[in-house]
Amino acid sequence: MSAEIGVEPAARLQLRGITKQYPAVRANDGVDLTVAPGQIHAVLGENGAGKSTLMKVIYGAVQPDAGEIRWNGRPVQIASPAQARQLGISMVYQHFSLFDTLTAAENVWLGLDRSLSLAQVSARIREVAGEYGLDVDPARPVHTLSVGERQRVEIVRALLTDPQLLILDEPTSVLTPQAVERLFVTLRQLAADGRSILYISHKLDEIRALCHHCTVLRGGRVTGEVDPTRESNASLSRLMIGAEPPPLQHRPARLGALALQVAGLDLPKGDPFGTTLRQVGFELRGGEVLGVAGVSGNGQQELMAALSGEDMRAPAGSIRLFGADIARASPRRRRQLGLHFVPEERLGRGAVPTLSLAHNLLLTRTEGVAATGWLRLGAVERQAAALIERFKVRAGGPGAAARSLSGGNLQKFIVGREIDAQPKLLIVSQPTWGVDVGAAAQIRAELLALRDAGCAVLVVSEELEELFEICDRLVVIAQGRLSPTIATRDATIEQIGLWMSGLWGEPAAVGTAVREGGPGRVGAC
Repeated sequence: MSAEIGVEPAARLQLRGITKQYPAVRANDGVDLTVAPGQIHAVLGENGAGKSTLMKVIYGAVQPDAGEIRWNGRPVQIASPAQARQLGISMVYQHFSLFDTLTAAENVWLGLDRSLSLAQVSARIREVAGEYGLDVDPARPVHTLSVGERQRVEIVRALLTDPQLLILDEPTSVLTPQAVERLFVTLRQLAADGRSILYISHKLDEIRALCHHCTVLRGGRVTGEVDPTRESNASLSRLMIGAEPPPLQHRPARLGALALQVAGLDLPKGDPFGTTLRQVGFELRGGEVLGVAGVSGNGQQELMAALSGEDMRAPAGSIRLFGADIARASPRRRRQLGLHFVPEERLGRGAVPTLSLAHNLLLTRTEGVAATGWLRLGAVERQAAALIERFKVRAGGPGAAARSLSGGNLQKFIVGREIDAQPKLLIVSQPTWGVDVGAAAQIRAELLALRDAGCAVLVVSEELEELFEICDRLVVIAQGRLSPTIATRDATIEQIGLWMSGLWGEPAAVGTAVREGGPGRVGAC
């Protein structure tokens, strides 16, 4: 086969003219792609460009309408992920393919042949996780895992199949800088051993540092192929979205009234695999952005549940919103007081997958509900259409089901829904997870605009660069405890990375940073 005309003998994977049409959009339009053995090949594109669909075609999860796939020089039809794994193709999805009611080991076991026992699979998980610096407990049920912990399970599961081609979709969004470096060492070793890697990321620095080649998609078509090591972030942005994202305007903080006060928050873990919160305390004022950094699974979920009202077990008086005790108030009551919340999990928590975008507005917004309780559907649809236009959401209109959107476009809609509510306090978890550079810049600019208008903003993110870009102060959560607060201008990525391992001194005194900073600036501990 390798001697046929038009076939590159060195190619591990070749796609020719791959096309996939959905009812509302052509996701892939005649896409060509060639990946060589030992190559780390980036696929870059804005949200909705067709990257995830193309990867699913390669992995057998989606069947193309037209085009040809060649694997090691031979034409193949990949009918299912099981067949893809048999060929030597493994994939880590951005939206994970895990069964919530099973343990991590059981989920991994499902994707392997039955020659290994569950105990052997658990041992292999521990071995591989330790080798690659990925903290995974094989016995934990998936429903108790955070988004970041689920991603680690997916990565370990893919590595256990010993793939010839590994597809990674946003693999570092929940890793510390040190863990990212360890992962890169692993990926470079895999490539040196002759394995191929398809790497999807919106982090342009990562692509330039790691990848040998880059194919750029826009609107479902290939718009360019470049050597990313010879490109700048600006040039890659221009290839991807046709322009460079505008720089953020970060004005000095003008502190307003005390919005959120957390003091002595002790909260036992709600399940055997959760994290206990210990003496958590901080203050947040209007007109500032406080960032919470940390490795996923160190108490972020528990803290967000306590603040949003999903978990109402907090001790009385431990959480106050504009002076009112909301420790055991319902989410609805907190919204009435001005608190809006964006959860880290888009599908299932931030949006109901089967409902339209218009109906998903009603999860947290009541403008479309008449005083009599009847829905004003026309008003709701107009409101959804305005959000789609303002936040540049690629969707088939207000009636499109949430699950029909790409991850990044759904994220833009959910974040936009809460920003548009004009909250007094906005709590956002992973605001730009899986979002392209243009959309990320827009979301961050909107958050800063809220802050400049006097809103208090709390951002929980594993994206350290994001936190440094938009936050006035930073705090780290590790093993259910909070680090001292520090002014962003006084912090370094290396220092925060160490704090994410729990390496700091005594816990911060409540409100120290705000009191020391005074009204003119945001202080450090």
